[in-house]
Amino acid sequence: MSFEAPLLLLGLLLLPAGAAAYVAARRRRRRYAVRFPAYATLAGVVPRAPAWRRHLPAALFGLALASLVVALARPERTVAVAVESASVMLVTDVSRSMEATDVAPSRLEAAQAAAGRFLDQVPDGLRVGLVAFSDSPLAIESPTEDHDRVRDALESLSPLSGTATGAALQAALDGVRPEDEEGAEKPPAAIVLLSDGTATDGDVQFDVARDAEREGVPIYTVALGTPDGTVTFPDGTVVAVPPDPDALRRIADESSGQSFQAGDADELSAVYQRLGSQIGTRSEQRQITHAFAAAALLLLAGALGGLARWGGRVP
Repeated sequence: MSFEAPLLLLGLLLLPAGAAAYVAARRRRRRYAVRFPAYATLAGVVPRAPAWRRHLPAALFGLALASLVVALARPERTVAVAVESASVMLVTDVSRSMEATDVAPSRLEAAQAAAGRFLDQVPDGLRVGLVAFSDSPLAIESPTEDHDRVRDALESLSPLSGTATGAALQAALDGVRPEDEEGAEKPPAAIVLLSDGTATDGDVQFDVARDAEREGVPIYTVALGTPDGTVTFPDGTVVAVPPDPDALRRIADESSGQSFQAGDADELSAVYQRLGSQIGTRSEQRQITHAFAAAALLLLAGALGGLARWGGRVP
């Protein structure tokens, strides 16, 4: 929480002074009561009110004053709000290595489940698209607010062959480019690339990453899998399929994005949950003065109600 006028919080220094004055006033009243000749007789006849009841109105009055001072300082809190017209392209590797089961139940199924949870978390107004790739870009869904359509496309994916990362990133970058309008401001966009292996189309991926950085489109990369991951081909051949986190980290760095690694389904879900909370939203300061002002009024009403019911005064 922050404040627009933090200097007004110095008013809280009045509270200790008020508390000291209250204690001094109570002591003066007790000294007067002792000097009164019939005090002992009255004490035996008139029931003594509980201590908390005598002090409650003063305590509520002090809290009301504190809330009012905080309200005058105009408190703010940071909230995440959806960015209008923002687009995100999910770029998902469906190469043969995604059959590996080092990420249970398989790399591809874990990726589908995590992406589904990502769709559940992002704002409804966020436009999401999909590029699946192996030897070339395959299923391509243009960015849309119909997240169910993207979910259906995700669930239809199955492992194929190679890993054309560069071509897939180029298709994604083309997909988030708005139709050119003279003088129009580009809506924000981002790409989330999930891959589990080395690109088979050379350094094209790094060229696209630099293009994305120039266009203000960060690429968030997720390296999926463990170094021990293997795939068994129909002829019985077992092939090691370790991820390539270094290449994905370079893509993220050159596009001003972020890179992540996920060695199991839980880690992958955590990554997508984090991305879902930061992509398509922006931080905005919202005033919460009304909450503290309302609290001050309620506390003041409580103090006055206590005085009316139990008598006495706030010294």
